[in-house]
Amino acid sequence: MNDAAKVNPIYGRKLRLAIFGGRGIPSTYSGTETFFIELAPRLVERGHDVIVYCRKALFNERPPVYKGVRLIYTPSIETKNFGTFTHTLACMMDVQRRKVDAMLITNVANAFHCVIPRILRQNCALNVDGIEWKRGKWGRLGKAYFYWNARLSGKILPKGIITDAYAMRKLYLDEFKTPSACIAYGGNIEASSDPAIVRQYGLEPGNYYLIASRLVPENNAALIVEGFKKAPTKRLLAIAGDANYHSGFIDDLKNNAGERVRFLGHVDSIEHIKELHCNSYAYIHGHMMGGTNPALLKALGFGNCILAHDNPFNAEVLAGHGLLFKDAADLAAKIQVIEDDPGLAEDYRRRAPDRIRNFYNWERIVDQYEELFYQLAAGEDPTQVHSSVREDKIFAFK
Repeated sequence: MNDAAKVNPIYGRKLRLAIFGGRGIPSTYSGTETFFIELAPRLVERGHDVIVYCRKALFNERPPVYKGVRLIYTPSIETKNFGTFTHTLACMMDVQRRKVDAMLITNVANAFHCVIPRILRQNCALNVDGIEWKRGKWGRLGKAYFYWNARLSGKILPKGIITDAYAMRKLYLDEFKTPSACIAYGGNIEASSDPAIVRQYGLEPGNYYLIASRLVPENNAALIVEGFKKAPTKRLLAIAGDANYHSGFIDDLKNNAGERVRFLGHVDSIEHIKELHCNSYAYIHGHMMGGTNPALLKALGFGNCILAHDNPFNAEVLAGHGLLFKDAADLAAKIQVIEDDPGLAEDYRRRAPDRIRNFYNWERIVDQYEELFYQLAAGEDPTQVHSSVREDKIFAFK
């Protein structure tokens, strides 16, 4: 913290914060909800008042508090295209009467909503997440909407854009001339406590590969299935994930998967997800649409041997703590490498948690978010402070 910050009366005092843009908590549907679950209670433990907004229609039970975090349920039109848009608008209207010191919004699709706090001179930050305008699940109009939100986000919130990877920060600088505070997601280190859980899914510990992601085209499940079918292994491929809408892509994937692929559907239990990770032979990560992906951090924290799609975002997170594959043939070849050399697979498992311990631990991430909130409340520009962090530290191999 700089000298000017140390004497600013904003620093060190209790803040009132609002967080929204996801489905709400407690939920583990996606990385956004996991992020809220990890960030918000830790901020409460540090003495701050924190509100997390939840999509009312998605919660049958609506407790008012979760681990000290106040939960507010607002309406939404629950469709693929309008759920996030309408819920964030409802949140933005409600938060006006809460007198918060700062608000954090996730998802670049919500950038246009941030015109409201900009006009009202309220402190607001937007975590833009991934490259939504390139995702296959959106039509032409949807992609255009995401793109223009991304393009204009820095003009709407010139001091409030957050990227979660240096590769994403570079993309926003190069393509949109938008500076950002670069704060990654975090992960936890955990080990198996009940391996028998995987048998509930028809699996045996150490005898399967795992995918754990939403089944959308850009997460490359089809590529992974194709590569796995070519790989010289008798192990199974277990796919934990689904989509929250009917998808012809999923239908085709299931029809072409073959008998060695098991579809587990969405696994809502945090404990079951942990055991599925910890007891897999290797975790295969196909995400390619940007940022510090929470599923990849989870795999590192659970001590997986990881095979990840070769792109700048995954390479940044792994930094040598896993193997990268370019296409189906390359994946099949990498599977053969770890099938032929179990000692190599075990070495990757042993080293994987070090990446979380040294660079992606939640206390470090929460430190950065807390400082960002203080900077916003003090009228400072977090995009200049956080973007000055040495990038080689995050890429370090040791």
